[in-house]
Amino acid sequence: MAKAEGFFGDVSEGLAKAISKVFEDQGEPNAIITGEEISGAIGIGVRYGQGEIQLPNGSARDIFWQGPSVGFDAGGNASKTFTLVYNLKNPEQIFQRFPGVEGSFYFVAGVGVNYLQSGNVIIAPIRTGVGMRTGANIGYLHFTKKKSWIPF
Repeated sequence: MAKAEGFFGDVSEGLAKAISKVFEDQGEPNAIITGEEISGAIGIGVRYGQGEIQLPNGSARDIFWQGPSVGFDAGGNASKTFTLVYNLKNPEQIFQRFPGVEGSFYFVAGVGVNYLQSGNVIIAPIRTGVGMRTGANIGYLHFTKKKSWIPF
């Protein structure tokens, strides 16, 4: 909670509830990713982000992510993200695709969280941002070591 509060600034009640729910469901994470992202969709969507992954041993490195989505989804948003990572035994395990389902409703501002899983590794991106977006979609996030504009 302290790391999230330091990253997001003033913690809103919705953000505190989202983080509490993830901790209740999953426990304490063994890595976190802080960053920023932009996304948009008209039926078919894309998401691009960049940030830093922080590991329990204190080491940190740059990380990038992108991914497509498809669904009943329209609009765009820019978000700060705070991603909790679970069951990461080796830092290299994060560099893969994480499929998932997401629903969102942003009207000027909003907070959201969803779970994505690949193998035993679970990630819980918590987003707070601005924009106008509503809908539900399926897609994936692909975490990479280098920035890419190709969402696949």
